[in-house]
Amino acid sequence: MALKQKITPYLWFDGTAEQAANFYVSIFENSRINAVSRYSEGGHGEPGTVMVVAFELEGQKFGAINGGPIFKLSEATSFFIDCETQQEIDYFWDKLIEGGTPQQCGWLKDKFGLSWQIGSANLIEKVHTSGDNAATGRVMGAMMEMVKIDLDRLKQAYAG
Repeated sequence: MALKQKITPYLWFDGTAEQAANFYVSIFENSRINAVSRYSEGGHGEPGTVMVVAFELEGQKFGAINGGPIFKLSEATSFFIDCETQQEIDYFWDKLIEGGTPQQCGWLKDKFGLSWQIGSANLIEKVHTSGDNAATGRVMGAMMEMVKIDLDRLKQAYAG
């Protein structure tokens, strides 16, 4: 039995909601645009322009709204992409960094201003639950020196 998603993130854009949703859908498998709503006469935006886009990434529902220039996306909200391999990290990094800005520790800001963390939840969980403070320190130190995550380097740091 499929569970109904109770919480749907909505992302605020200034005229680029449809372009952003199409960009994200092109990167992730099991993704699609579900609906595009347009402003009508007497609405907040120019009649006929995109108001809201409902879309899914890997089965997770999202909304994108063209709300205008009032609010901006920031690093205060980011999406973590859990990767199993370096090849997967490289794929998502290369796609999402296009037109965007690299940041520290596997973070990047895409061309629409949305922040992403690209890494391995399995490795992070292992480090944080190991009880080995020295290994945790080595991994965190290595990660602080990285822009894009290098799994082999982190595994070496963990091993000491």
